[in-house]
Amino acid sequence: MSSAQLSDEPPSSTSRQTNPAPALPKSPLEIYRANRARLYPDVSDEQWNDWKWQQKNRVTTLEQITTLFSIDEFSSARLNDIFELYRTAITPYYLCLIDFDNPADPLRLQSVPAAEEALNPGELTWDPLNEEGDSPVTGIVHRYPDRCLFLVTSYCPLYCRYCTRKRKWVDEDGTTGQRRVEKMIEYVAAHPEIRDVIVSGGDPLSLSLNYLEKILAGLRAIPHVEIIRFGSRVPVFLPQRIDQEMTSMLEKYHPIWINTHFNHPNEITPEAAAACDRLLRAGIPVNNQAVLLRGVNDCPYIMRDLVQGLMKIRVRPYYLYLCDQVMGAEHFRTSVGEGIEIIEFLRGHTSGLAVPQFVMDAPGGGGKIPLMPNYILGNYSDSVVYRNFEGVIGRYDDVPSQHHECDRCEHRESANERGIAKLLNRTADRFEPQAIRDTPHAIKVKGRAAD
Repeated sequence: MSSAQLSDEPPSSTSRQTNPAPALPKSPLEIYRANRARLYPDVSDEQWNDWKWQQKNRVTTLEQITTLFSIDEFSSARLNDIFELYRTAITPYYLCLIDFDNPADPLRLQSVPAAEEALNPGELTWDPLNEEGDSPVTGIVHRYPDRCLFLVTSYCPLYCRYCTRKRKWVDEDGTTGQRRVEKMIEYVAAHPEIRDVIVSGGDPLSLSLNYLEKILAGLRAIPHVEIIRFGSRVPVFLPQRIDQEMTSMLEKYHPIWINTHFNHPNEITPEAAAACDRLLRAGIPVNNQAVLLRGVNDCPYIMRDLVQGLMKIRVRPYYLYLCDQVMGAEHFRTSVGEGIEIIEFLRGHTSGLAVPQFVMDAPGGGGKIPLMPNYILGNYSDSVVYRNFEGVIGRYDDVPSQHHECDRCEHRESANERGIAKLLNRTADRFEPQAIRDTPHAIKVKGRAAD
């Protein structure tokens, strides 16, 4: 019988044709290891874990991007305009976390320039939060009475494509000069109402430790500065930088806090967890400020994985920001409703400690506006009608309002109250918009008008 003839015998198990099982998706750790082996085969562990090597070998050119991501000529030509306008830099560590087989990989979207950055409808601006308008001294943003931003650099190990300070990539390059920093410290010293200074940039933890310590020493010498906070994505992009030398220097200037910026569960790696652990062991609390981004984390399940992953490494979910109306970030923006839906989901499906506060930084310098689900449906007599996370509607029998302790409070007359506080503390029956005239922003506006 020739091999072409059919057999009456059933095929054996060894000869039976079967469809191969679909390949299981790779884990983030497998992707990371495979990418490092493919892209950096000759780099030793010692080099790889050297933050200076990581910074020196960042991906920064259009040629590198088009080679790494197989971008066609048409798209490359469009990206050329983006590179002319916005800076690009990606550390080798973060690059290796990207799934190159997935064009919509959430880490790729955050770090790799895209032609969509040229989409700029009319409401987008270079400075959506009017930071320049609230800057009495170059490098200081003083919007809230008791705290200020202290901007010390425009440099970042990696430039987020949705950054609210993209204008700084164009206007500046590098560290704020010592003379300018001295002027900034003089401003803080001259304003005793400032008790909380947020050191930001760019990324302040990318500065040399000597220069960073000069800034910290100058701020800590001011008696009324109680808290110094840092805003940094170094634990996410360059965790190797958070070493013993840095944490030993930082803990000399307590109380120090760090707000970092994980946006997706795939960014929570063993390296990033170890960097946060080093900060925590130095007595530095770590909070997370995520941004709600289309295609990255605009999903309640992804957000749940993110906040629960952060809790596992002892990083507290602090804020979830609505993406700002900044030039070059239109394709990242989501609706307010999408964010509220995510918060509603989290509220009933994870620990309360893991639920961040969803906020909008109001355009034009209006400050942070909490955005939250409405669980109070109405009031009737002394009862409150509410709903819970499952949609169950119930009634709570409230306590009738009585005279407030504020009637007898010794701080009542001395408190520097404005707005709602005056009503709640019964030092006024009403207030009018001109009551905001003493805010830092209003004082600067009035001063410019007088000039």
